[in-house]
Order: sequence, then C-alpha cells, then structure tokens
Amino acid sequence: MEYVIIDSSREAASSAVPGAGCRIPEPHSTDGAVRSEGAPAIDAGLIDVRFRDPLGCSRQVPWLEAAQDVPFEDSPAVRPFPVRPGRRVAPGWWWSSTTGRLVAYGSGVMRTELMLLDRDPAVVALACRPVELVWREDGKVVGHAPQVMARLQDGSGLLLDCAGRSGPSARLAARARVVAAAAKAAGWSYRLAGPPDPVLVANVRWLAGYRHPRYAPGPWMPALLEAFGSPRPAVEAVCELGDPIAVWPAVFHALWSGVLQVRLDEPLHERAVVCLARREAEAA
Repeated sequence: MEYVIIDSSREAASSAVPGAGCRIPEPHSTDGAVRSEGAPAIDAGLIDVRFRDPLGCSRQVPWLEAAQDVPFEDSPAVRPFPVRPGRRVAPGWWWSSTTGRLVAYGSGVMRTELMLLDRDPAVVALACRPVELVWREDGKVVGHAPQVMARLQDGSGLLLDCAGRSGPSARLAARARVVAAAAKAAGWSYRLAGPPDPVLVANVRWLAGYRHPRYAPGPWMPALLEAFGSPRPAVEAVCELGDPIAVWPAVFHALWSGVLQVRLDEPLHERAVVCLARREAEAA
C-alpha cells in the first residue's frame, strides 16, 4: 500500500507564497535531483512544504525534514475548499472508520478516494490537501497541493492526485513527476490515479454505508465466522444466522472491515459468494 495525495485542482500552482523560503538549487547540485520532462533538474533537498499547524498558522519548511517529523494528517487543508455555485463540485465531510474522525474533502473525486483508502488495512490516517510542495522552476515559484494524503502503518505517507477521465493535463503531468520523485526521496509514495472502476466504487460505496461500529456483529461474531467458514452464497448463511433484517448489516460491516471477503469487481447481489478473509481463517 502506498500513501497518496490527489490533486485535480487548477488552483494548486497559484497559492505558493512568492519567495517564502524557496531556496534556489546550485548549478552543480545533482544529489536527489528531480527532473520534470523538458526542464532543468530540481534538487529534492531544495523543495519546501507549506502546511497549516494545529493553530491554523501557515508554515513553510524543508520537505525532506518535515516529511519525517510532521504529522501532516492532523493538519487542516492548506487552503479552503471553494464552493462553486452551479457546479456539481462541493466540499463536505467523510466520517473515517479508520480514525473515527471527520475528514474534510473538496469534491466528489476526493470523497471517492477517501472512501477507498478508508477501507485499506494499511492506512492509519487520512487527510485532504494538507500539504503543498513548493519549489523554483525556470526562475518562478511553483506550488502543488496533492488532493489526498494517507498515513500508512509503516509511518510513511502516500500522496495522490486524480488525473480525471481525459487524463492528466501537461501541467499536472509535469508537476506529478516532481512530486513523485520528492515523495520517493522522503520514503513516501505518490500516485497519479485515473478514475477507479465504477463497479468497485459502487460496491464499496454500498459497504461504506455500514462502516460504523454500530453494525458490527458483536457477541455473535463466532456464529458469523462459522457460517462463512467455507465459501457460499451470502443469502444462505444470512438465513441460517437469523432475521435477515438484523443479519445483513452485520455481514456488510464484516465485508467492509475485511473480516469477510467477496469479489468487488463484480456487482454485489444476495447470491454473491462470500467467505472468511485469509487472516480470519488462519486465526480460526
């Protein structure tokens, strides 16, 4: 699993503070160099990161140092998410089952990526646009704020940008190369993601409706594990376990949390074959 920051916004390049702590690479500097296509090399050690501290104050510090020490996942968005009247792009809040906290997002694209990452067992924290990487290129200050960040179990981070249905623009592609190399230099990862599979998204969105712990099986978890000890159609096990109105939510929660598994690249239905996840089967 990787940490990802996603940014499809055209504003990402415009908010850098001109000259604020941006150090100009020496001509001979090549260590950790980041090179965007057709542009001079950029030393990853001279890339800064801009973020807001818990008090809301904007800070700009060297990226490679901050990436190891700063819990960016606790930072608010580096700039507000705009509301654009008449457009189907609106900010909102996602309740994360990973952290038990609300995560602010700026668009449906961010919400979808948050949802998919929230189900990943390697992810321990999530945030939308908490950082902006800042560097100098062709004598100008360039800034890019990936849309989504995930903190992983190993302590590293994932930055993710969304390319959109028509693919990344030339500007986004160029900046993505710089951010990817800067992330790698810090022991993080970066992904420029295309639109996810719509069937997968639809299935996970359904399961996400049952992600809250109130839907957990609770005391009858052993019976649930026994019922799905061998792969079988979900409806058969549900009818054995009791009232379907009470049992289905628990099954959906177990599928969301990874206790049970089912193919998510095919439409979910009552006869979809469900079984114990490998780690649950080994524990049993």
